[in-house]
Amino acid sequence: MLQQKSRSRECDKEMAKKIRLGVLASGRGSNLQAIIDSIKKDEIDAAVAVVISDVEDAYALKRAEENQIKGIYINPKSFDSKKEFEDEIIRNLNENGVELVCLAGFMRVLSPNLVGAFKDRIINIHPSLLPSFPGLHVQQKALEYGVKFSGCTVHFVNEGVDTGPIIIQAVVPICDADTEESLSERILKQEHKIYSRAIQLIAEKKITKEGRRVFIRDFKEQDLFIINPPLNS
Repeated sequence: MLQQKSRSRECDKEMAKKIRLGVLASGRGSNLQAIIDSIKKDEIDAAVAVVISDVEDAYALKRAEENQIKGIYINPKSFDSKKEFEDEIIRNLNENGVELVCLAGFMRVLSPNLVGAFKDRIINIHPSLLPSFPGLHVQQKALEYGVKFSGCTVHFVNEGVDTGPIIIQAVVPICDADTEESLSERILKQEHKIYSRAIQLIAEKKITKEGRRVFIRDFKEQDLFIINPPLNS
C-alpha cells in the first residue's frame, strides 16, 4: 500500500512538470490518440488531464478510458443556453488544472465566452492550408477548386471560424486521381504529426505572437520550395 501511494505521488509530481492538456472532441478522436501516443514516446512534454465531449458515445471518450485519462460527457441539451453549456466546460477544465485546450474534432464553434476564458490557450487542427477553405467538407472544396496543394493547419482559436493565428502547417500535394477520401487520409497522417509538434513548441515556450503572426524561437530558415507537378514531370 505504501509503495502504491509512493508511486502515485511520483506520478503526480511528474505530471506537474508537464503542460496539462484539456482535449475537446466530438467524434473518434484520432488526433487525441496521436497526442497520447506522442506523450508515451516522450515526444512532447505534456499530460492529458481531461477529455471532454459533447457526444455521449464519442469514441474519443473510449480512448480516454483505455488510457486511464479522465473523460467527461457534457450534454449540451441539459443547459438553457450556450453560455451555460460552455461555463460547465470551463469549470471542468479549470478543476482539472488545464493550461492548454486542444480541439480535436470538436464540432461546435466556441463563443467569446469560452475563448476569453482561455485566451491564447486554445488551439485547433484544421484539414486545409488556412486561410483557404475554412469550415466543413474542406477536402472536397479543395478538389472542386482545383488547387494543387492542400494540407493542414494548427492555429490559435479566436472568435471566428478557423481564423486564428497560424502556428504550423503541413503541405500535401493533390494528385489527379485523388478523391475526398484519399486526400483526407493523406492529410490526416500529417495532422497527427504537426499537432503534437505545435503542443511541444508551446510547452517549450518557443512561441510568441504579434498580431496575426506567430514566431518560433530558434527557427532555422531554409531555402526550400515545393512545386506540383514537379518541373521534371
